[in-house]
Amino acid sequence: MAHSALPTVLVVHGQGSATAWRVLSAARGLCRVVFLCEPGNPAYQAELAQIDGHAEIADTTGLGEEEVCRLAEGLRPAGVVTFSEYRLRTTAAVAEHCGLRHHSRATAAALTDKYRQRQMLSDAGVQHTACGLVRDPDEAAAALARVGTPAVLKPRHGAGSVDTCLITSADQLRTLLGEFATDGQREFVLEEFLPGDPTRTGPGWADFVSVESLVVDGEPRTAAISGKPPMVPPFRETGHVLPAPLAPGLAAEAEGLAQAAVRALGIRHGITHTEVKLTPHGPRIIEVNGRLGGLIAEIVQRRTGYDMVAAALRLALGLPVTEPAPARLHGDRVTFQYLLFPPTGPLRPGPPSLLDGLGDLPGVDLADLRPPAEWHTDWRRGTLGAIGTLYGSAADHTELRALLGRIGERMDRFWRAADTPGAGAPRPVDTVGNSIDVPTC
Repeated sequence: MAHSALPTVLVVHGQGSATAWRVLSAARGLCRVVFLCEPGNPAYQAELAQIDGHAEIADTTGLGEEEVCRLAEGLRPAGVVTFSEYRLRTTAAVAEHCGLRHHSRATAAALTDKYRQRQMLSDAGVQHTACGLVRDPDEAAAALARVGTPAVLKPRHGAGSVDTCLITSADQLRTLLGEFATDGQREFVLEEFLPGDPTRTGPGWADFVSVESLVVDGEPRTAAISGKPPMVPPFRETGHVLPAPLAPGLAAEAEGLAQAAVRALGIRHGITHTEVKLTPHGPRIIEVNGRLGGLIAEIVQRRTGYDMVAAALRLALGLPVTEPAPARLHGDRVTFQYLLFPPTGPLRPGPPSLLDGLGDLPGVDLADLRPPAEWHTDWRRGTLGAIGTLYGSAADHTELRALLGRIGERMDRFWRAADTPGAGAPRPVDTVGNSIDVPTC
């Protein structure tokens, strides 16, 4: 347990980019951590059970926002932070109530509302992206007429590419809205598809990057720009690569655009994760996330030794932070994480030895595999559908591209298609922007 003389930082905990153990490790000697959360929440109940006796938990089960704020005030915090997309608004409310550094309520609302965020970026002159709200299948034709095709459909509130797909026709949009919005309450954003330019990163890499920023008193400082392996259809990210395979000039353009977006959204403190598409007309904002990106802390620390979770805690306390040092722990090697996704539809897996041997491939340091009890995946789950992650490094991007190719060949041999294919999925898009066919659930 942290020493009581240390300042208290409230961590509004939820499913997100830093586990409770990771937060406690980063807080050692820096602050006392109190987790504001619902201990019985199945999304992270098992995780919290692992820290039983090692952490303080303030139970917010059944409490409304005002009650959570009063509970937080009684803990006399010096800072508040969250690593969960789904807790940003509550964290902003606690910060305002207790007079702490964090996103304002208005900024948190924009960061968690994809439609409002597009409007604010357009109003600030950063980027106009044609988009509209749609909920009912009967609105499909009119919405698509305003945005055009192809378009991207995504939940107005959400993360991890859940229910995110390419739309090519009004009939397809009508069908998907009927499937997604079964209760008539969920709102979706339909926005123009941003075509990528595959020449910007070269063959074998996705046509987008993410810019990781530390924001101090409204000024963003770039901590890292991470590249990506090719996506899995429809729009599922498969990991991160440091450094990104970008020319210095293009990296500077992406960085400048991300910083302009951070300022336009009124972000004053904390860490941001901004996804930037590399189009034929230059970098374009996909979205700005107002918290540490998933898996980003791990790859940055493995590459540079810099602890972004500790940086988030320091920012919450108003303490000085530095950027990752130019000197790298691993020299000029390229560090990677690679998520494994099954094909969509019912599956019959191949010999387990094909999975067991992934960790023995040269360049793979760790194979963290979590095969499901039933071999079936649903593209609608987004990145939550991954069955594991590979961690490692390569001498350069060319060597890493060859390693990912070998991993792909091994996984292709592992999957065995079942006799009955699925039906009813959208036509997704590859990293170049072409519509492609995949099995569906």
